Amino acid sequence: MPVDVRSAALTVLAVIAAILILQYAQAMIIPIVLALLISYAVEPVVVALARAHLPRPLASALVLLVLVGAAGWMVYGLRSQVTAIVEALPQAARRIRTSFEAEKPRAGVAIQQMQKAATELEKAANAAATPPQTPSGVTRVQVEPSPIDVSGYVVWGSLGVATAAGQLVLILFLAYFLLASGDLYRRKMVKIVVPSLTKKKITLQILEQIDHQIESFLLVQVATSTGVAIATWLAFRLIGLEQAAVWGILAGVFNSIPYFGPVLVTAGTSVVAFMQFGTIHMAALVGGVSLAITSLEGMLLTPWLTSRAARMNAVAVFVGLLFWGWVWNVWGMLLAVPMLMVIKAVCDHVEDLNGVGELLGE
Repeated sequence: MPVDVRSAALTVLAVIAAILILQYAQAMIIPIVLALLISYAVEPVVVALARAHLPRPLASALVLLVLVGAAGWMVYGLRSQVTAIVEALPQAARRIRTSFEAEKPRAGVAIQQMQKAATELEKAANAAATPPQTPSGVTRVQVEPSPIDVSGYVVWGSLGVATAAGQLVLILFLAYFLLASGDLYRRKMVKIVVPSLTKKKITLQILEQIDHQIESFLLVQVATSTGVAIATWLAFRLIGLEQAAVWGILAGVFNSIPYFGPVLVTAGTSVVAFMQFGTIHMAALVGGVSLAITSLEGMLLTPWLTSRAARMNAVAVFVGLLFWGWVWNVWGMLLAVPMLMVIKAVCDHVEDLNGVGELLGE
């Protein structure tokens, strides 16, 4: 069939404009996406309370308060372990420095020769370059910056925490309004967009199916991440790793990032185990246990809990992870799979977009 060049060009320009908007307005879009995902995840609980004759606004507020209270209680319970990790950072830094100093004399001959070659090349480049003319009576001074600006990182981290706390409040309020309103905005959109009554009913049924599919997927994600966190905590406790609860929670959070998440958790826990026990054997044991838990979850538990309609192929997930990570950095990596699931659920139920859904599915 002939291709309409003008339509194709407009489509490409629209896609590029959408990507630029996603990057430029991420400070506004990411909180909205997080609020939507939270509302989808807790919607079944709110519906159950509403069926028990509890007003929906009150049920929504109650669920969010319980959620925030549980998170606050968990953070408060882990305060001692987090404090111990912060207090152990100077000692860990000294151990790393000692290890590097001990390994430095053992550097191979090839590395030493490469360093000598680089030094000679630098000398040759400096000799070839014409030095700037310095006026008489003036001494040239060269200021070398500090290799690591620790104070700058501390200030940047403090500002980031304050900003995150403010955005968290906005996200919770938006999630509450979405839960309290129920399907009000969905019905309004159907009423505005779809002309006939028959198509309105069909469109509303499709939207309900999409909502159910997304809710099920998010519940599976929460359940599997919680399972990974608990299993990792118990395994690390049996091994004797300090602050096992903190590392278990981090393992559950990073478990939502496909491929890269388990690798980061394995590498991080291996380093922590080496710093505590001082042996390669214990580092390999802790890293292997972490990798085994995440692998069993990814290969057995998630496919068993996830319906076939919600499964996505590995290539699509990997490309989506790269794309959303490029658009939204760390938040993009955390939200990549839920965003792909939302796109797939919509494409599976819209006839003109079935090809995209087939491309994302298994």
